[in-house]
Amino acid sequence: MASMLEYIKIILQKVSFDRRLFEKELRKAIRMLMPAEVKRLRLWCYENYSAVHLPVLNSCFTLT
Repeated sequence: MASMLEYIKIILQKVSFDRRLFEKELRKAIRMLMPAEVKRLRLWCYENYSAVHLPVLNSCFTLT
């Protein structure tokens, strides 16, 4: 069984073409996950999407 974090990564990959959808799903994910999982998600997001969605990432992860 996949973890919630892995499920969220799949969703983010599928909506990454649209900035608004990506931001919406990322904000939802941050609210759902435990702090340790949010840290792992943050690293993964910056590794995979900083070239495309850097302003969104910076906005969503400033409060974490």
